[in-house]
Amino acid sequence: MTRALLDIVQLSLFVSGFALLISAAIGVPVGAWVGLHAFRGRRSVLALLYTGMGLPPVVVGLVVYLLLSREGPLGGWGWLFTPQAMVLAQTVIAFPVVAALTASAVQAGDPDLRLQLRSLGATPAQELCLLLREARPGIIAALAAGFGSIISEVGAVMLVGGNVAGQTRVLTTAIVLETRRGNFSVALGLGAVLLGITLIVSALLLRLQDQPVRSVS
Repeated sequence: MTRALLDIVQLSLFVSGFALLISAAIGVPVGAWVGLHAFRGRRSVLALLYTGMGLPPVVVGLVVYLLLSREGPLGGWGWLFTPQAMVLAQTVIAFPVVAALTASAVQAGDPDLRLQLRSLGATPAQELCLLLREARPGIIAALAAGFGSIISEVGAVMLVGGNVAGQTRVLTTAIVLETRRGNFSVALGLGAVLLGITLIVSALLLRLQDQPVRSVS
């Protein structure tokens, strides 16, 4: 593996991995709260999350670009055409996917489980932990879907990253570049690497999904 390819792979994993971590840190609690609590406007919140799952990445990239441009409200950050901007754009893309699917997974659980836990004297923290463990397969599927939605997208990272060699070039933007140059064998090779990364991550998440659930004392 050449140094240039290694840099592209490392940046791809950093951007998408960090974006997924942020999306999970925010999206799983938000999705769990929406799924477990009945409140006024809940249907509207779920509708917004489900709508967000279908956001075109290029539109997200355009909005983030305008926010980070010199005339934008976040222009002072100096993030445009940096990996930070790419992480921000991908976080916006992945968050509704993770949150919506987490809410769906929690809602699909046994409705009597919460009552049973309370009758057994479980604390709120223990109750939440057990409910999330019960919904773990769905939550892991949400993370897998979130990762898949960002590792393979090109529009947003192209707009906010600029596809700068050695700085913001990731696998998807490199594939587009090599295709435009007519280097189809290189583009196919990069595509194979991207597919391999996706398969490995999916296999790891599937292994976590199959792990037995341990009880909480």
